[in-house]
Amino acid sequence: MSLKLGDTAPDFEQDSNEGRIKFHEWLGDKWGVLFSHPADFTPVCTTELGFTAKLKDEFDKRNVKAIALSVDSAESHVKWIGDINTTQNTIVNFPILADADRKVSDLYDLIHPNASETLTVRSLFVIDPNKKVRLTITYPASTGRNFNEILRVIDSLQLTDSHKVATPANWVDGEDVVIVPSIKDEEEIKQRFPKGYKAVTPYLRLTPQPNR
Repeated sequence: MSLKLGDTAPDFEQDSNEGRIKFHEWLGDKWGVLFSHPADFTPVCTTELGFTAKLKDEFDKRNVKAIALSVDSAESHVKWIGDINTTQNTIVNFPILADADRKVSDLYDLIHPNASETLTVRSLFVIDPNKKVRLTITYPASTGRNFNEILRVIDSLQLTDSHKVATPANWVDGEDVVIVPSIKDEEEIKQRFPKGYKAVTPYLRLTPQPNR
């Protein structure tokens, strides 16, 4: 059964290139990005893991830990990381799960028989500190992930968890946001959004980002 938004991310214990990982314990009180790859030594995934490593400072600013997965062994991961570091001019600084027994793949529904009976699809999960799934995306094998978009979504999730706002199309951190329709009382609006707001329609009210 596939995971849905709001579901608890399944816990597991699995090997990785950094040793044995107990997922919920490893995640602690941080946000997590768990993303899967069809196999080691694949070209698109090599670029993705390299780019993820370069985003460490951005992940750290957002209290996020990254963890990857493929069905190859930890020994294979170590060899692949050598290629990633060399070709992408970086140092891989997060674990890659070695899911040879498909335990994690089954928990997270990463084997799609119509795509492959043995290899994981390229899915990604954003998990919050309460271990709830907040975002799921599955990409085709031919298209590399946009990790800048993943950061943008995490920015939105963290903002909207703290304030009664939503983020409009193509929003990026620092731009105006939408006051949620459930707030109707003008006094409450003034208290929550002292910078004021612009009512485009009675239900579309834009206000400066409240944590800026």
